Amino acid sequence: MAKVLVETSARHVHLSQQDLDTLFGAGYQLTKKKDLSQPGQYACAERVDVVGPKKVLSGVSILGPTRSATQVEISLTDARSIGVAAPIRESGDIAGTGACKLVGPAGEVELTEGVIAAKRHIHMTTADAAEMGLKDKDVVSVKIDGEERGLVFDQVVVRVNDAFALAMHIDTDESNAAGVAPGTMGEVIK
Repeated sequence: MAKVLVETSARHVHLSQQDLDTLFGAGYQLTKKKDLSQPGQYACAERVDVVGPKKVLSGVSILGPTRSATQVEISLTDARSIGVAAPIRESGDIAGTGACKLVGPAGEVELTEGVIAAKRHIHMTTADAAEMGLKDKDVVSVKIDGEERGLVFDQVVVRVNDAFALAMHIDTDESNAAGVAPGTMGEVIK
């Protein structure tokens, strides 16, 4: 019975350097606020507003480092509240996804795509995967025990890379549905 730490991935934005320059000024560099559980990833001091046709999500966290393409990760509840499409996708798979506007202190960026609700996934190393009898892109279920809100998450994508740390990531809607608290463990079911 393989166990995995379950972490809540709240709404956030990954920026390309070009969009970072537009939002914060030419040559701008992100300011690391705190390291995240995945090696090399960090929350930044900077924040942006995510603007949809119905509403604005103010002060949304930026995660670093910069990426090749800007991506906005929000929950389905967030998407409905601001009036944007956010198809469920793996990180980086943004072709044909939702649109929004990002507003920073130095400018605005109109995204024609890049808004997603992240597909639930587990980060693991090749050693973790071998131990669990899994490989990259496998799809598993994860059982969350709980007195009040235990449930089974289906369609969890396994992402294998030796730069990863073992953890499952779900969005705030999913986390709230299962009553996930810091330190919650899930059981991987093949």
